[in-house]
Amino acid sequence: MTTVLLTGFEPFGGDASNPSGVAVRRVAERWAGPEVLVTDVLPVTFAGAAERLRGLIAQHAPDVVIAAGLAGNRMSISVERIAINLVDARIPDNDGAQPVDQPSVAGAPPARFATLPVKAIVRDLLSAAIPAEVSHSAGTFVCNHVFFAALDEASAHPGMRAGFVHVPWDADHAPVTAPYLELDDIVRALEVTIRTSLTEEHDIAAVGGAVS
Repeated sequence: MTTVLLTGFEPFGGDASNPSGVAVRRVAERWAGPEVLVTDVLPVTFAGAAERLRGLIAQHAPDVVIAAGLAGNRMSISVERIAINLVDARIPDNDGAQPVDQPSVAGAPPARFATLPVKAIVRDLLSAAIPAEVSHSAGTFVCNHVFFAALDEASAHPGMRAGFVHVPWDADHAPVTAPYLELDDIVRALEVTIRTSLTEEHDIAAVGGAVS
């Protein structure tokens, strides 16, 4: 049986909600298979998030790993293409830790590429009338750390594929002037991401680059 692992994050700092975690729970409630879907909401901590993700992978041996997180300044669903092996925290995590200029995984390559069909996912999101884009930077905070950990695990498990999706704020919790999507669109975006990841073994050739 094919197994998918889908994760989001808990609220960060003083935020009342994190749309990535809320949406993951909604996907779990709506899931009808036929694949097995395993979901979890990760802590926004360098020490805890990657460790929990690795534990979930060890326990469930998923075929596809999709991690989601909040990028509150973005207007679209951002399907991440590259994880860098760097932790450089501009602000402390939920544990108060603020590591600077450290590798996510010591001895690993400087960067890893998502092994999900990134451009095909964007194509299908746009076809579903959900704003979407290819992103070439997941930052250097906990989201990128988890993204790199997922790809590091995938590199050690033949047949496993992994990637990361950044979501905007949802309409009910967005700060004033912040871009947002309706929560239902964020939920649908994760469902589309799962389905395309399962049906498209190889990515498509399509424009997805950036000039800056």
